[in-house]
Amino acid sequence: MKHIFPFILPALLSLAACSSKPDYDATGIFEATTVTLSAETSGRILSLDVTEGDTVRAGQTVAVVDTTILSLQLRQLESQKLSAETSAPDITAQAASLRSQIAHQKHECDRFARLLADGATTQKQYDDARAALTAMQGQLDALLSTLGKNRSSISDNAVALQYQKEQIAEQIARSTVTTPIDATVLVKYAEPGEFAMPGRQLVKLADLGHIYLRSYFTVSQLASIKLGQEVTVIADFGGDERYEYPGTITWIAEESEFTPKSIQTPDSRANLVYAVKVAVKNDGRLKLGQYGEVRL
Repeated sequence: MKHIFPFILPALLSLAACSSKPDYDATGIFEATTVTLSAETSGRILSLDVTEGDTVRAGQTVAVVDTTILSLQLRQLESQKLSAETSAPDITAQAASLRSQIAHQKHECDRFARLLADGATTQKQYDDARAALTAMQGQLDALLSTLGKNRSSISDNAVALQYQKEQIAEQIARSTVTTPIDATVLVKYAEPGEFAMPGRQLVKLADLGHIYLRSYFTVSQLASIKLGQEVTVIADFGGDERYEYPGTITWIAEESEFTPKSIQTPDSRANLVYAVKVAVKNDGRLKLGQYGEVRL
């Protein structure tokens, strides 16, 4: 028996070492794509009809900010634009009288030309008639130039007012906050009746239907993983409750980083690791921040 014992002890130690090897290749924390909705306009929050844990759909109205001030500003701009447009000069009407005088003066010039040919008038009378016609033509050109500039200035002012109207209308539209994705409300930062400012956070959402395990692999494991690879994800619920899920590697970091303190790797001596996202479809049990493992 004394001769057998030295051979059994190393075998038992070897067996114990093998049994202590972890049944996973990497560990991590479950995360999800989160979206924080913020106010884009100032005003009192009229409604914020969601609570933490609610499920919302893409395009659903989450909050409405009071637009009374913006609506009044829009009406004021509409009035100013209408006033500017109606104040534009009627060039045709204002130039009609002078055009009529010019037409009459042309007839006079033609009449004086005939009289001059017959010797019934003097050259000076004809020249005076031609000078009067030239002066009237100059007055018409100056009038048309002035009226054109005034009309152009008023038109530019009306266009600027239209742009301001569109800006106010856009702000009114943005006073209704909608969710861009199907998600679950994680945190509610405000309540109806409170005052919102641009940038103030209202709610935080997360797509809990499709979450991922952010895990870390050592340099020596990189050769064993690739994008699109199917792996097994084990979620730890405490005690003996452990559930396996099919997962897919969707992202591998391009650069290494130091191992986070909360992450365990099979090779405890490895300081540099690569972050990897493993997509998992949530059956309702997985929670953000929960511990999980990856088996290749």
